[in-house]
Amino acid sequence: MPTSGFSACAVIPVYNHERAIEAVLMGVLAHGVHVILVDDGCSAICQRELQRLSTSENCRANVTLLRHDANRGKGAAVITGMRAAQQRGFTHALQIDADGQHTLADVGRFVDDARAHPGNVICGYPVFDASIPAVRYYGRYLTHAMVWLETLSFDIRDSMCGFRVYPLREVTALLAHASVGDRMDFDTEIIVRMHWRGVPMRWIGTRVSYPADGVSHFRMFFDNARMTSLHIRLACGMLVRLPMLLWRKLVRQSRTHRAHA
Repeated sequence: MPTSGFSACAVIPVYNHERAIEAVLMGVLAHGVHVILVDDGCSAICQRELQRLSTSENCRANVTLLRHDANRGKGAAVITGMRAAQQRGFTHALQIDADGQHTLADVGRFVDDARAHPGNVICGYPVFDASIPAVRYYGRYLTHAMVWLETLSFDIRDSMCGFRVYPLREVTALLAHASVGDRMDFDTEIIVRMHWRGVPMRWIGTRVSYPADGVSHFRMFFDNARMTSLHIRLACGMLVRLPMLLWRKLVRQSRTHRAHA
């Protein structure tokens, strides 16, 4: 059942997406949610665009603009936004990218599902069109395989999609005990760590395009190296948690068996 205190906002990390951000912002605002924009050390051009949008007559009542003085990474920007959301009294935060790759019409579906299942992370499951580069498409499956190993399950259908609704209480509890990657490794690490903590997840298919403004901040060498380091850390974390993960798997199998008996 929904909680009476449910209140969701959107958190959009922005790094030099001045061409796409207006359409993304307006698309999210159309669903009646407050938006927290996090300027992650943007260029002067993007800073001016964010300032213009956040102070415009149509936006200023429903948009909060935060800023990092220097670029700290997508994950750091999302965490800044989620902490600000909780301080402002929101219980849930919808994370969505600033480049226009996500289907804005689905914002309402995600928020409604979070309202109905407030203790869950509502996760986007990407349905790609022809715009995704082949190397990125097939590369995701290597990450999928690693995540399945790190969780000893197939529960996480996709760990890289940045279209999610997080319950902020559960995020705060996680961040109080663990650090999470502050760049492109954020989406994968936080979802694996929330799975380890037993936070339930729900999956919604959503169309994803690459990217609407032609700007990608994925650095082939550095970000792949960071992801390699992440999976080494998560694999070690899985080994530490191996007894707990195996016990959880046995309990689930037992419950499934009894349900079908």
